[in-house]
Amino acid sequence: MTEIAGIPLQVLYGQLLLGLINGSFYAILSLGLAIIFGLLNIINFAHGALYMIGAFLTWMGMYYLNINYFAMLVLAPVLVGLFGCVIERLLLRRLYNLDHLYGLLLTFGVTLILEGVFRSVYGSSGQAYRVPAALSGAVDIGFMILPIYRAWVVVASLAVCLATWIIIERTRLGSILRAGTENSKLVEAFGVNVPLVITATFGFGAGLAAFAGVLAAPIIQISPLMGSNLIITVFAVVVIGGMGSLFGAVLSGLMLGLIEGLARTFYPETSAIAVFIIMAIVLMVKPAGLFGKEK
Repeated sequence: MTEIAGIPLQVLYGQLLLGLINGSFYAILSLGLAIIFGLLNIINFAHGALYMIGAFLTWMGMYYLNINYFAMLVLAPVLVGLFGCVIERLLLRRLYNLDHLYGLLLTFGVTLILEGVFRSVYGSSGQAYRVPAALSGAVDIGFMILPIYRAWVVVASLAVCLATWIIIERTRLGSILRAGTENSKLVEAFGVNVPLVITATFGFGAGLAAFAGVLAAPIIQISPLMGSNLIITVFAVVVIGGMGSLFGAVLSGLMLGLIEGLARTFYPETSAIAVFIIMAIVLMVKPAGLFGKEK
């Protein structure tokens, strides 16, 4: 069999790979959002801007300082994570006792400021970043030619998502973090610095966004609006998976990426709205999301 419904198999495999790559970005970005919302109850609209900064830092590291891709894969998330800590300490901490809408509006304002700063310096046109030599080229896996860098994006994203889930759900550190956000006074009685834990959590979520930005840098045009173009879809992924559900964020991100790939193959007109159609259906059937908990 060389085709399905008139679509050559090579085309189908290529679109599924593209969908899996997009799904990997959805998974790692929605994981960061789910951590911040699930543990801190903050709807972080600035997540897309932090993703953009991660990509720009990668480009700036190469352009200004000749720092290679692999060094930036560590350095950019750390720098953006520290920047996230500053945002949490100076701005968000004052809003914890208010309605979620205040946090959403504040982070939306932060997004506009950050995008405006980068746009005034670099303009709206994209910046190119070449694929690192060690990850360039492609391999023949029998049924298709697989670009090595795209395979790396999928593997790295899944590894980071799995490590994050293990840290939060299966370690003592994760237990302290979850307990601290549910009953901070009790945890503080055991000598835990809960405000520091909360700041570190937000910084970790911001670092995840930057990690996705570094992965994206060699395969997209780096621009100030790249985060805004993606953040609405990522929010839809989080809603489908269940707000605050780490497993739901990762699984729904990968699943929706593949569905987008199938839609782009068989009915391209629906590919841009497939995620939102699914979100509407899920909200009607299960308002808390596929893996969310009813309150």
